[in-house]
Amino acid sequence: MTLFIGESLVGAGSPEAAHSNLVLGPREGPAGIAFATALATPRPGHLPFLTVLTPNVLVKPVTLFVNKVAVEGELHGKLTWGAAQLGLAEGIRDAAGLLPAEAADGWVVIAAVLVNGGARDERLVFDNQRRAARECVERALRHEPSAATVAAAVAGNRFFTP
Repeated sequence: MTLFIGESLVGAGSPEAAHSNLVLGPREGPAGIAFATALATPRPGHLPFLTVLTPNVLVKPVTLFVNKVAVEGELHGKLTWGAAQLGLAEGIRDAAGLLPAEAADGWVVIAAVLVNGGARDERLVFDNQRRAARECVERALRHEPSAATVAAAVAGNRFFTP
């Protein structure tokens, strides 16, 4: 496998919920191409940036944070670039032991992260994003959900249920 894809929703129903999608894999494969393309092509309201544990310390594998919604206002920006970004970094670091040894310096991660504009509790945003990031990696590596889970799922979400 050269491309792994994962998804996680933590804290459903709360404005502090984390809904993350990620792609990870070797730099020389499709994940690396997508990483470089995303970093080099920001769009208004969506500015991909490298995820750090602290300034000048990139998380490994190198991880690109892509916001799913445009940042609106000072608090939303603080939650996005602060709590959610650090939660992503910590979640990727938490999951590092699940990855093959070459992943630290040879793989990349692209994470699309939702930070709700109504969120207020930065600790909860951090905690939910940390857990979501780790779950994304775990599910990606296990190729979840299985085809049987998909076939048995009842379709619906908070926006629409048929």
